[in-house]
Amino acid sequence: MDLKKCDVEQVAKAIEADAGEFMPGLRQSLEEAKSGALGRIHTPDEIKKRRVGRPSMESKRPMMSMRIDQDILDKLRAKGKGWQTKVNGLLREALLSGKI
Repeated sequence: MDLKKCDVEQVAKAIEADAGEFMPGLRQSLEEAKSGALGRIHTPDEIKKRRVGRPSMESKRPMMSMRIDQDILDKLRAKGKGWQTKVNGLLREALLSGKI
């Protein structure tokens, strides 16, 4: 299919009919694909400027290392993703309640 010759409105209507809903930004994306803007080549300087990883937090938490029993670590990790944040909350709760 030659993208340069396609009717953006006709293609958008067909996609939305198949999806069963209006899709915001679809026509703009199709126009960009038609013009070749989506296949733009990035310079090495542009690639270097990209930030990788998580966005930085407002209040930075210091990194620490400590030793705990394996069975405790296993139980904490079993809680799934975000278990370190949950541990931080448990420690804060214990501190505020006077347990530690």
